Amino acid sequence: DDLISKKYLIDYLIGECIIDGSEGIERARYKGYEIIGDLVRASLLMEDAEQYGTECVRMHDVVREMALWIASELGREKEAFIVHAGVGLNKIPKVKNWNSVRRMSLMKNKIRNLAGSPECLELTAFLMQRGELVNISSKFFKSMPKLQVLDLSFNEHLTKVPDGVSDLVSLKYLNLSDTGIRHLPKGLQELKKLIHLNLEHTLQLSSIAGISNLHNLMILKLAGSGFSWDRGIVEELETLEHLEILTLEIHCPPHLELFFSSLRLTSCTRFLEILKLESTGIAIPVTMNKLRYFIITNCTIPEIKMGSICNKSNMVSPIHNPSEPCFLSLSKVYINKCRGLRELTLLMFASNLKELEVRYSDQLEDIINKEKACEVEESGIVPFAKLVSLYLRSLPKLKNIYWNPLRFPCLKIFNVIECPNLKKLPLDSQSGIHGENRLVLGYREESWIEGVEWEDEATKTRFLSS
Repeated sequence: DDLISKKYLIDYLIGECIIDGSEGIERARYKGYEIIGDLVRASLLMEDAEQYGTECVRMHDVVREMALWIASELGREKEAFIVHAGVGLNKIPKVKNWNSVRRMSLMKNKIRNLAGSPECLELTAFLMQRGELVNISSKFFKSMPKLQVLDLSFNEHLTKVPDGVSDLVSLKYLNLSDTGIRHLPKGLQELKKLIHLNLEHTLQLSSIAGISNLHNLMILKLAGSGFSWDRGIVEELETLEHLEILTLEIHCPPHLELFFSSLRLTSCTRFLEILKLESTGIAIPVTMNKLRYFIITNCTIPEIKMGSICNKSNMVSPIHNPSEPCFLSLSKVYINKCRGLRELTLLMFASNLKELEVRYSDQLEDIINKEKACEVEESGIVPFAKLVSLYLRSLPKLKNIYWNPLRFPCLKIFNVIECPNLKKLPLDSQSGIHGENRLVLGYREESWIEGVEWEDEATKTRFLSS
């Protein structure tokens, strides 16, 4: 009855070739969402609230038992699917015939050791995430020739994966995120069929050298990993010719410049977080059209611009007032504790932005600066046309979001906390969603709302009554 992210579920299906990923991950994921939609409409899955910003589904206990019964040939092959999730196991359950096991889920248990070398010649998926795993024996994976999906994520005490992982000759999906691994196993380089590798939040990981040997890799998740960027790593990643999705986190200017200078890597980056950076300003290449999540935290940056990569020097040069939208996939932007930052005018060009959250940035004066945006306005670009959520907190110098009322046709949530100088809101009586799920203006300080200068009496009546 647990929640599962739709994205994770789809990636499992791609890993097991239930969904064909050979024509591109985007197409495969689209097909995955179609399948999940069909299952929801048939009441075999239930959609649930978002968890950590991702859409989730769950399966009712009765449906789950029926599905397992059908999948096990109406109960005749009970060991084909071993599912013991969250039942407090401290060792692998006894199985009469390992060769009959096709899928196994032992997630959320207390198993500390995976010992021995079980002969699982038909096993295709092994889920072992969110447990207390510490050690995996060197020969544990020796007899699993058909294993395609292996999830060991969220085992924080797991510091090593054995080199014997090389025996998993059919593996396509490997999730080691949120583990304590310090080095990539040498055997990893032998996984020639691997298309999805998740190393996010592996804080102790010292290097990803050799990753260029994974020639078929299509998805590589590195956000929150502890290794250091250098030119060698960038050159290795650039050789991954099938790479479609990259997530990463960058801490210092030389590393950011190295990354931004790579058209190959910027064009497939889906998630970018910039942390603890001190710079005179950054220019984000407009080629990052796959970027969906952009986070800047605890930085000193006076300005964020758009830029283009020069073919000769590989340097990023600022672009002023492009005539058309950029960052077409950008959906979520989070700005937190950015010292020196005065405006975020580049967000005008993110025409599909859905969530914007800006906090604790004590120099920020404008979200969209009128002077910098005046030439753009003539091109017909209207900002925030798809924005669903706007959250502003602890911005003591913020005076302006936008200088005219905006339609905000999709806006449901607009929260303003500790922004004492924001007196004028870009709202009129027609702004935001109307009806049952209408836009609600959230605030804490009565003194602030009393000082707001409303567009007219109808606007004031609408938003104060909500």
